[in-house]
Amino acid sequence: MSWFVYVIECRDGSLYTGIAVDVAKRYATHAAGKGARYTRSHPPARLLAAFAHPDRSSALKGEHAMRQLSADAKRKLCAQAASAATTPER
Repeated sequence: MSWFVYVIECRDGSLYTGIAVDVAKRYATHAAGKGARYTRSHPPARLLAAFAHPDRSSALKGEHAMRQLSADAKRKLCAQAASAATTPER
């Protein structure tokens, strides 16, 4: 079972980072106002990216590393992940 580190952009422009097995379900929980305390007061606008990890331990380490980055660095990393996902392989 894969775990994911995900990054959400909130309506006020702030970023929230978390981990989950089912990112879509977790995002829906945040959007419904029943997720983390932070996303209750900063409602999510969109999911920026999700990064797969083989287990919970590595996802927690990835989340910690992500939280050490500046908001700009997180946005760049998410943009790179999005472009890599949409770029066809040759």
